[in-house]
Amino acid sequence: MNKDILAKAANQARGLAMDAVHKCNSGHLGLPLGMAEIGAVLFGHALHCDPAAPKWLNRDRLILSAGHGSMFLYAWLHLSGYDLPLEEVKNFRQFHSLTPGHPESFETVGVECTTGPLGQGVGNAVGFALSGKMAAAKYNTAEHRIFDNHIVVIAGDGCLQEGVARESVAFAAHNRLDNLILIYDSNDVTLDAMAKVTQDEDTQALYQALGWDAVTIDGHDMDAFLTAFNAAKKNHNGKPKIIIAKTLIGRGIPEVSGTAKAHGEGGAKFIDAARLGLGLPSDQHFYVSEDVRAHFDHLKLARAQAHAHWEEKFAAWAAANPALKAAFDSSQKEVSAEDLLKALPEYPADSKAATRNSGGEIFNHIAKVLPHVITGSADLYGSTKNYIKDGGDWSPTNYTGRNIWYGIREHAMCAISNGIAYDGLFRTSGATFLVFADYCRPSIRLASLAKLPVTYIFTHDSVGVGEDGPTHQPVETVSGLRVIPNLDVIRPGDSEEASAAFAAAFSRTDGPTLLALTRQDIPNQGQIPASVRREGTLKGGYVLIKETAALDTILLASGSELQHAVVAAKELGAGTRVVSMPCFERFDSQSEAYRNEVLPPNVTKRIAIEAGVSGLWWKYVGLAGKVVGIDRFGISAPGNIVMKELGMTAENLVAVVKA
Repeated sequence: MNKDILAKAANQARGLAMDAVHKCNSGHLGLPLGMAEIGAVLFGHALHCDPAAPKWLNRDRLILSAGHGSMFLYAWLHLSGYDLPLEEVKNFRQFHSLTPGHPESFETVGVECTTGPLGQGVGNAVGFALSGKMAAAKYNTAEHRIFDNHIVVIAGDGCLQEGVARESVAFAAHNRLDNLILIYDSNDVTLDAMAKVTQDEDTQALYQALGWDAVTIDGHDMDAFLTAFNAAKKNHNGKPKIIIAKTLIGRGIPEVSGTAKAHGEGGAKFIDAARLGLGLPSDQHFYVSEDVRAHFDHLKLARAQAHAHWEEKFAAWAAANPALKAAFDSSQKEVSAEDLLKALPEYPADSKAATRNSGGEIFNHIAKVLPHVITGSADLYGSTKNYIKDGGDWSPTNYTGRNIWYGIREHAMCAISNGIAYDGLFRTSGATFLVFADYCRPSIRLASLAKLPVTYIFTHDSVGVGEDGPTHQPVETVSGLRVIPNLDVIRPGDSEEASAAFAAAFSRTDGPTLLALTRQDIPNQGQIPASVRREGTLKGGYVLIKETAALDTILLASGSELQHAVVAAKELGAGTRVVSMPCFERFDSQSEAYRNEVLPPNVTKRIAIEAGVSGLWWKYVGLAGKVVGIDRFGISAPGNIVMKELGMTAENLVAVVKA
């Protein structure tokens, strides 16, 4: 390690951060300045990566969980030769720049995760580590170790105080993820005040008690950090590693360093003097010296050579293991919903089942077709029914197992699922009761933002839960999830719609899908061909029962209330149409012609029924329509009694229509 050149690089990275934040008068200087020496060692020496091939399969993953410190990442990506030109660094936080306020994986080359909400990146890193362990166990052989990379995550006090991080680090320790290295920027400062105002735990002792290896170092001592980092990489003892780096927040700006004022842009007004103190030229902003450029240019070539050597190893592995190579290639191919549906048997016309039960059967069929699909549950496999039979349990003794036991850690489950999806080697899903989606919501939102193909199998979807009462009856939850952009929420109304819902979820590549499934049995709408129900579900909404006379009334429903609309239509007469609406988002994405065909604009007598809040249905029923919903909390009683008491019956629907 060339300490002299890396020390210069550290100060020049500080200069880039100061100049960028000063130029836009916005951003966070504390971490980029305080972690500069660690950045220099990582990007200037120790990381196993190839800037010319940022998606190289065996690269080390570097995740900045403390995403507010984004200029740390942008400065080092630029210096180390990723496709992030200096002009983009100068455009920090500007419209259409590649350097947004918080790192976004789909915007900037070299950014592994969309981070910002604190703690999420820690969960994502655990997901990467899980994926790496699974890939190594599934594909490595005695002769060829093609997966042996490490996951490196940088986090601060804010990340580690968040509950999602605490859940995730406990999961990582229990599952012996020794390919995970957490670098804790321990600068004794949070945004509002010194950290001692809100915490006083012994971090090293805490993590050791959890089952981590932990060491505390001076974060500005490059030798000390490199020694700790190399030891963390080499020590395959079944323990994840935390390097507690004591740093000075805002180092380089004496007026604010070591204080809460250094966290944001407060020090930017002092940068002229600070730049001189760091040895940067006063007349040249966004400065990078020729010798620093030369160091990274040389390192980029060396990293490309290491990558090329791995590609040779990968080719030798592929030649020696054609079955494994075929399995790997298959996992990287897209599959259509239509192809998945071909593998799913149809249900008997007169069958009756809870969609959580039929969903479990459907999911197991899909798991046979797609062996790279994995799943997990937050201590509810017995209720959510998403256990892959014969898939084995994922554990430190079986990293090829397809069933992940998350424990009662819903938020970590979803953040970890995001990390698995970012890695892209496996298709993952997670399950819990729908009412607990609010424990997961920040991770679900980020999956939607980052376009991650995660599937959520959430059951017990309404007041039909029954005796557990209003705390467990999610009246508002489905609608609350439907408003998240790019999240497909599918609430199937029978087993064939459930088949299409699962096929839609596991074929989608541009975002997550949430399946809201019933606890209680509901009838199969076998009077209508399965193909109609499946194809209609893929479109989000469709005509289930077509009128046989002049159309005068449209009944709309989703999920377990579809049965009531079908029964009501028979009593209301030949001019009544039943429209099943399992997925608003998919329906809204159809052409205007299709939407008008399903819901003719001239027919304004429209009534929707759903066991949940009514608000979102008004865009379909219009001001002249009505919604039979539940705009209150539920009741503790058997599910059928609760449904009847709250108006979720065909009789009540008929009465509302006639009124």
